[in-house]
Parts: sequence; structure tokens; C-alpha cells
Amino acid sequence: MSEFAEILEAWYARNGRFDLPWRDIHDPYKIWISEIILQQTRVVQGMDYYLRFIEHFPDVFSLAAAPEDEVMKLWQGLGYYSRARNLHAAAKEIAALGYFPNTYEGVRALKGIGDYTAAAICSFAFRLPYPVVDGNVYRVLSRIYGIDTPIDSKEGKKRFTVLAEELLDREKPDLYNSAIMDFGATQCTPQQPDCLFCPYAERCVARLECRVMELPVKEKKTEVKERYFVYVYIEDVKNVLLHRRPEGDIWQGLYEPYLMEFESAPTKEKVESRLKELLAVLEGKKPEDGVVVEQVAKGMKHLLSHRKLLIDCYRMKISSLPVKFPKKGKLGLEEYIRVPETERDTYAVPKIVTDLFSMIDAL
Repeated sequence: MSEFAEILEAWYARNGRFDLPWRDIHDPYKIWISEIILQQTRVVQGMDYYLRFIEHFPDVFSLAAAPEDEVMKLWQGLGYYSRARNLHAAAKEIAALGYFPNTYEGVRALKGIGDYTAAAICSFAFRLPYPVVDGNVYRVLSRIYGIDTPIDSKEGKKRFTVLAEELLDREKPDLYNSAIMDFGATQCTPQQPDCLFCPYAERCVARLECRVMELPVKEKKTEVKERYFVYVYIEDVKNVLLHRRPEGDIWQGLYEPYLMEFESAPTKEKVESRLKELLAVLEGKKPEDGVVVEQVAKGMKHLLSHRKLLIDCYRMKISSLPVKFPKKGKLGLEEYIRVPETERDTYAVPKIVTDLFSMIDAL
């Protein structure tokens, strides 16, 4: 075992988060669920989701048999919804096999599982000698060894993977991987690392060279694009109009009210023109003819990894919503369904839509 691993495991024995429900278990299904939930999610937020998910789907076969809408509803609020869709697809793959794969190659081949997740599952469930290399590991290794090769470059990924394999405790890969993940999450943190009480303080290159906050290095900056959404909450006495978002875009498979999207910030006149078009189709009326159209929200901001959404919302009350819209037209109403308002909250929606629903309900 490397000296690095000895120091790390000694630190973990004193400071490890042993109370986490996915620790010290060897059930690949539960480990897999925890790893997928904790991608892009803090432990404090992911804990309740994990417990609810395991309670609702206690094994891979119950998850595989569930409708996608049920899975998405349970995931609602966690974001990065492709994780839930991939999780569901992989569960079906595993159910078809009849067992959870117990080799790295078998686990890695599942939908939505990359190198890191495969290594985590194999080391924790089967004690196979594969090191985890995630954001925590990149940060710890880059600081302690003073590596400024960009972690998002081909060269950087290869260099850190080789180093991680050299340092791994191959006799206890599950213990080692848990230790380095906890060390990065609680000791060598991104913004306020506890360098004073770090067991590597006297050998950490970043600390000795005063480069702690400079490492790790990334070479690429994500371009954030703005999108302009105007939601229209269309309702009659008992029903509301909802739409399931299609493949190939954000929030795939989630539901939302009627959406008008613009390429740039829409003027008041442009929005009013589109609202009149809607009213002409739904009721044959203009706003001044007595149909209630009120603005619920203006200029709301919602940040995604690659997108900044700028959102307005209107509420439109009409006399009666049809069960469906048979004719295809430029307004796209044929893609919407009439949902009893009492059942609205059973549909999985994005977080921003949940917020809009709450604002509308408070009116």
C-alpha cells in the first residue's frame, strides 16, 4: 500500500462519514442508486431522495417495471433529469439480464454509467480494484502533487487516472475510495480547504507554493446561452393544459404549461400578439372581450449548466378546455393535454414550474 493511502485511510478512520446509508453495504443496486443521485448533487440534498427512492423501488426489478412518469415524479427537484431516464433504462437492461453485472465491463456497459460510476460500484459492491476519479479526486491529487494539467483535457484525464491507479489500496479499494471521496468533500474542499489540520500539509505542493486556490485547472469554459420562455397557465373551471417536453431538449419527459419561446427578449407587444392568437383559437375572443389574462411572473431567472432561462408567466382563464386539439397548427396546441387541476401535481415538472404553480395557487 502506498504511503499516500496509509495517511488517507488513517484520516478516514477518524473523520469518515460512516453514518451515510450507502456506506458499508455491498448491494450493487443501492450503491448504484446513491452514486447516480449524488452526481451533481450535494449529500445533504441527495439523502432524502435516496431514502425515498429505495423505499419506493426496493430493488432493480421494481424500478424496471415502473412507468417512466412515476420515476420522473420521484426524481422531481433533483435536476439533471437525464440521470433518471438513464437510470430507468439501465434498470430494464439489468432486469433483462436477471442479475446485476459483477464485472467492470458489464457495469460500464449499462446506460448512463461512465468510468467513475462503474469504478465506484465495482469497488464498493464487489471490492474490485478500480479507483474512483471524480471532481473531489481531481482536486485532492492536483493540490497535493501540484499538477496543473487541465483536468478536462485528454492528457489530464489520462495523467490523473494513472496516478489514481498507482495510489489505490488494491487490497481495500472500497475503503480507499470512500476515504478519498470524503477527504475531498470535507477536508480538501473547493473554497475553504482545512489546510491547517490536513495530514498532507507538509507535503502538499499547492500549499507549499501558495497555489491551493489555483488548482485544479480547467481549460474549457462552458458557454452559457440565454433562452426566453413565456409560460401561459391555461385553465378552465376544473382543468389545466399541460405538455410533455420532447426528446432532445432540456427537461425531456417533464410536463409544463403552454410555452411560448422567443429567440430574444420579447416585447410586450409581441407577447400580447401571441396571447391574442391563443385566445382566438381557444375562445374566439380578444383579451378585452372578458377573458381573464393576468401576468403572474416577470423576469424570473433559472440557471442550468449550459443555459440561462429568463421566464415570464401569464394566467389565462377560459370557459372550457377541449379534451384534445385534433388539428395541427402553428400554435402547437395538439401536443397538449387537458388535466384535472386536482391531478396536476401528480405530474413531474421542472423546479421552476413548481414555483410557478405555487405562485398561481396563491393568487
